Amino acid sequence: MDAIEKVKEFLHPHGLQVMELDASTHTAPLAAKALGVEVGQIAKTLAFVGKTKAVLVVTSGDTRIDNKALRETVGEKMRMARPEEAWELTGYPPGGVCPFALPQDLPILIDLSMERFPVVYIAAGTPNSAVPVSVEKLLAITGGRPCRVSQLQS
Repeated sequence: MDAIEKVKEFLHPHGLQVMELDASTHTAPLAAKALGVEVGQIAKTLAFVGKTKAVLVVTSGDTRIDNKALRETVGEKMRMARPEEAWELTGYPPGGVCPFALPQDLPILIDLSMERFPVVYIAAGTPNSAVPVSVEKLLAITGGRPCRVSQLQS
């Protein structure tokens, strides 16, 4: 089963629909342009690895990770996963990484920077897909942990 089908199957019981787009959603600015929304409404999923664990962080597209806050939240120093590590951890290519239907259990941190929007758009396993979802629903379906590990980019 390919990535987008796996995500569709995971999301179906939750009543969420995957949008497949002709334009690239590989980065938050590209996704925002393709969807006609603010960059902050794009929920980017980032993989981080440390010495003993890996985590996914879902945050607004207009933020950057606060490494100190992430270290305090996770309990160890983390670095951004390389593309091949992110693929191995999530089963999805860069630009399509999402917190759904993962091949292994990973802690998922849902950054509350996204709460300023009633709906955010998150990738669905490919660099040209998106799923509109509320932060509340994202927390519920992923079992994610709410946190604050980012700050707005200046």
